[in-house]
Amino acid sequence: MAVTMEPEQVSDPLECPQGAPDPLEAIARQLLVEIGEDPDREGLADTPRRYAKWWREFVGYEPGKIETLFGSISDNQLVYISDLLVWSLCEHHLLPFNCSLTIAYRSDKSLLGLSKFGRVAHKHAHKLQVQERLVAEVADEVSQLTGSADVAVIGRGEHLCMTMRGIRTPARMTSAAFRGVFEQDGPERTQLLTLAQTSGGSAPRW
Repeated sequence: MAVTMEPEQVSDPLECPQGAPDPLEAIARQLLVEIGEDPDREGLADTPRRYAKWWREFVGYEPGKIETLFGSISDNQLVYISDLLVWSLCEHHLLPFNCSLTIAYRSDKSLLGLSKFGRVAHKHAHKLQVQERLVAEVADEVSQLTGSADVAVIGRGEHLCMTMRGIRTPARMTSAAFRGVFEQDGPERTQLLTLAQTSGGSAPRW
């Protein structure tokens, strides 16, 4: 039987009062002026509004219910989800990065609903981030939701702050957060990395 816990409802401090001008629109207009553009020309006239709307939608992402649990059919079963692609924003340059996530945990008494992994991943991606913290936050929340101490999250991402600026060279960075039995070299970690490599998931080649 599924057990769903209602998340606490809180007001959104990022939401603008209805009918009030969004301060982000003025920021966008000023940005256009500073880079030598005319914010009133055709093609840009509505850009400040779209810019403000996008920021509000991105940081105001609501993951919905993420606490749906099912009874586990066996103890210590490895649950493995791969190729969860999310987009986030580098907090150093405010440029996007994508990250393909592999999430694994050893089940105890409960199994987390499959779609909830995507919701958890998006919850932590929809803000200013760094990849290392993203995978750590996802690992911690999966552990909290499932009650399992044995959690691993591996992320591989391309960062436009490197692809579009500076050295301007595409590359993919791998980072991982291992908890419990996955922290040590052993059969559980070997099984995880073997699965990641054979399934096409985000496997670090260590």
